[in-house]
Amino acid sequence: MTRHPWLPALRLRPTVRRPRLRPTLRLRLTLLNGVLLVGAGAILVLLAWLLVRDALRPTDELLPGTTVVLADGSSLEAAAWQQQLVESASGELLAKGLAALLAIGMVGVVGAYAVAGRALRPLHQVTATARRLGETTLHQRICYSGADDEVAELADTFDAMLDRIAAAFEAQKRFVANASHELRTPLAVMRTEIDVTLSDDDADTAEYRRMATVVRDASERANGLVDALLVLARSEAQTGRRLGRRSECDLAAGTVNALSAVRREVERIKLAVQTSLEPAPVVGDPGLLDRLAGNLIENAVRYNHLHGRLWVRTGSDGQRSWLVVGNTGFEVDPADVPGLFEPFRRGGRERTGARGSGLGLSIVRAVCDAHGGTVTAVAQPGGGLEVTVDLPAADAAPTVDVAR
Repeated sequence: MTRHPWLPALRLRPTVRRPRLRPTLRLRLTLLNGVLLVGAGAILVLLAWLLVRDALRPTDELLPGTTVVLADGSSLEAAAWQQQLVESASGELLAKGLAALLAIGMVGVVGAYAVAGRALRPLHQVTATARRLGETTLHQRICYSGADDEVAELADTFDAMLDRIAAAFEAQKRFVANASHELRTPLAVMRTEIDVTLSDDDADTAEYRRMATVVRDASERANGLVDALLVLARSEAQTGRRLGRRSECDLAAGTVNALSAVRREVERIKLAVQTSLEPAPVVGDPGLLDRLAGNLIENAVRYNHLHGRLWVRTGSDGQRSWLVVGNTGFEVDPADVPGLFEPFRRGGRERTGARGSGLGLSIVRAVCDAHGGTVTAVAQPGGGLEVTVDLPAADAAPTVDVAR
């Protein structure tokens, strides 16, 4: 765009925002204290003024027409002298009372501002700590050491929240590291097998078949891990929310299917299986519930030993339905039992390269949470584990429409 030579150049000045007085909590507390203090003082001054006007009436008991002789020798009618006395005392009381009220109000406002600032200092610490929070500063805390009041309760609550956030953040980082390791392992196996076989000029068909078998097994392991991660993410996403699918199903039926899926492995290691499958009706996502039973049965077989035992029970009392899966196997330290429900934990070990992805019990816990149930595990004397799943029975489950 061209500019005419006779038009002056226009300069745009940046808009400067003027700082405005924020109605902070400290300011509001100060103003409230000042208003209350000045209001109370004004009421006292008014009462004193009314009392003085009513009390200064010495001539009410004198006869009409009585005169008084003043100190300067002049005479004045008693009624007029009383009027002058009342007006003088009232005016002096109002002047001095208002002056004292102004002084007390200013001192009170300044004092209230200082006291409110001191009382609200932990809130500023909360704000400053929240602003500094980041990946590398989650260790910072307020550590309030003042009086045991509401502010201390707020500071302690904020510190506790930071502890939970830090623990969740560390668990998330550990989960990502473990998942990366678990996915990297089969990929590294596949690449190594392929590189070694291709670099061998004398490799024959048998060697290529062996390489293909290894690659297939590694890809199945990676695919199983990805599927497990997707099931875990799906289960955790529905925790505390309405399930995407809800229908009545029986834990006993899912358990029978899970036992059928591991029948060959059970026969191979010659496990003694004991079952007591009573009806256990529940309402929930059939796919997730089948995966719950399948994971428990697979773990009980995978971490068992030759000629070991496997016992499974289901049942219901009308309010709760349960599934109990126990097995023999290697000994589990009771202190390690809670950690078994963490991702990538295998019998108290992390990323050991053992069989399985280490997500079985994590998925079980997530499915239980999504269905409003609980899962507990007890280490067995001599080795093994017994896991109990407790879910609301179908008759006791709340009726909820299917989420769309």
